[in-house]
Amino acid sequence: MSDHRIRHYRINLRIERDNAALYARLAELAADPRLARVYRRIADGEQVNAAFWESRLRESGAAVPSPRIGLRIRVLGWFAQAFGTEFVMPTVVRLEHADHDATPVDRSGHRDHFVPPHLRTARGHNHRAQSGNTLRAAVLGANDGLVSNLSLVMGMAGAAASDRAVLLAGLAGLVAGACSMALGEWLSVNSSREFYQAQITERAERLAVAPEDGVSHIAGIYRDKGLGHAEAEHLAEHLAETPRAALDTVVREDLGVDPEELGGSAWGAALSSFCLFAFGAAFPVAPYLFLHGHAALLGSAAAATAGLAVIGTGTSLFTGRGMLFSIARQFAITVAAAAITYGVGHLLGTVLAG
Repeated sequence: MSDHRIRHYRINLRIERDNAALYARLAELAADPRLARVYRRIADGEQVNAAFWESRLRESGAAVPSPRIGLRIRVLGWFAQAFGTEFVMPTVVRLEHADHDATPVDRSGHRDHFVPPHLRTARGHNHRAQSGNTLRAAVLGANDGLVSNLSLVMGMAGAAASDRAVLLAGLAGLVAGACSMALGEWLSVNSSREFYQAQITERAERLAVAPEDGVSHIAGIYRDKGLGHAEAEHLAEHLAETPRAALDTVVREDLGVDPEELGGSAWGAALSSFCLFAFGAAFPVAPYLFLHGHAALLGSAAAATAGLAVIGTGTSLFTGRGMLFSIARQFAITVAAAAITYGVGHLLGTVLAG
């Protein structure tokens, strides 16, 4: 048996063990007993898959590694405990797809795992998608703040500016960038809400003017979901008796949004964007509050490195890539940006100084 195939078996075993541990943890934390049973069933299926790869390793004469819960699974479990299982589900699904795309797992003889449709209402599905994407938005917002402000600080330092000037520039960059992010997020959410409100109004008018077309449309939706023709027609006619219910169904299915939420609060999104950008931007500028000269510059670089490690770890949670790879990639990109701005700042400082 080749080393490559044995390594492939071990990777598959790790993926299945990670999935089993994660879904077992979600089963412990799920508030809905039915959802907990679903997660437990998925965890049991992943255990079966793991046992399959253990047997393949033994047949190949290779040692079976001891079970070990990775840091990624522990962190996702912590998020699920702190914010609920729905918060992490989009990340979990994305993680499974990333693992299986990078290393295809042979699931012959096993059923694919999924949450049953009756537990995935339009409202719940939309809520899971929004809450799960909060993790991704948080990581990216903090990353933007760190990279942009580190570049600004390095540019000022390269221009041989005083510590006070670097500190003021860094703080100004933090506030300006955070305000810009908050305003952009506020406008984005409000624009989205206005768009959906216009779409909802248009559909409400169509249902009022031509209710029979609404019944036909709703019936088509449920036929696409697998209902028979008669059952779909009966359900559509029943919904049409309550215009609000009919409109709610059409909006959820056609637009994929909850008409009561429409993308969430614009002010909440703006505040979170401000805080996350400011959090990342604080890493490179904070040392200048306490240190001076080269010590401040080195402290800024060290603080930024620590921040990059945190952000790289967060990035790996929703990309499915290894943590070391994510941290190294994040570090390389940020170092390149900081080096360029430092060089440009040094050049401009030299030219302007005469």
